[in-house]
Amino acid sequence: MRIFYLLRNQKHTIGVELEKGMVDFSAALRTYFFIKQNRLMYQHESPFDLIQAGLLDEDFMLRILDYLESHDLWNQFIITDAYKILPPVPQTGKIICLGRNYAAHAKESGSEIPTEPIIFVKTKSTVIGPEEKILLPEGVGRVDHEIELAVVIGKRASRVSKDEAFNFVAGYTILNDVTARAMQQQDIEFRKPWYRSKNFDTFGPMGPCLITQREIGIPVDLELTLRVNGEIRQHSNSRNMIFDIPTLIEYISQGITLEPGDLISTGTPEGISELHTGDVVEAQIEKIGVLRNFVA
Repeated sequence: MRIFYLLRNQKHTIGVELEKGMVDFSAALRTYFFIKQNRLMYQHESPFDLIQAGLLDEDFMLRILDYLESHDLWNQFIITDAYKILPPVPQTGKIICLGRNYAAHAKESGSEIPTEPIIFVKTKSTVIGPEEKILLPEGVGRVDHEIELAVVIGKRASRVSKDEAFNFVAGYTILNDVTARAMQQQDIEFRKPWYRSKNFDTFGPMGPCLITQREIGIPVDLELTLRVNGEIRQHSNSRNMIFDIPTLIEYISQGITLEPGDLISTGTPEGISELHTGDVVEAQIEKIGVLRNFVA
């Protein structure tokens, strides 16, 4: 199931993409609870709201849609007017990112392959959605794209084992971990953290949707492709990660509690390159879709 965060008629709502079209799930949810329980349900405007309420469950969501369809209420929830797609989890708490989690990328950056995960944090103020602009700050030098598969946490996770890790995953999305590369290299040279080079405003394009764990399947085996102005710059598969998703959840959760709505961005493959004003960047991951942004 592909779940979107939409701006429609100046209101935020959850969209669920089905073969019949895009469904306004926020309105469907309100109607369902009013009919079944004769009460108004709290307004759930984003996928983050569903995660926080423990309602982002594919069986539960399909049950609601099936009920409404069986009672001839379906058509009023199909979206036929215009809408804007927003980043699916803009209210995310922590964005924990992985450095050098693809061997070929470690090699191209002149770094050794890590023996344990390298983690850093990206702030939610970096997040923008599809079709929005990545803004290049003045005077920072080279800025690169980095396509990454991001894991969206669905339940509070503390000291989780690899065997149970997928039980804590709500779904997946795409994150472009835009990086001020020249600044990062300078900071590394002077033994400073990477924080500032990763956290300029607009340096975290996310989207276009959240796709559920069931839709992706286990193991996670997805093609990643990034194009700049139609030219392929990055292409790999998530199976090439040095540390897979269960290992990352286990490693991080031993000392950092993961909360519903947190993201783990799993690192970028080889092929990073510089962005320039006027570029069109398309980050595509199999089954999830295409995250397109413009550089300004």
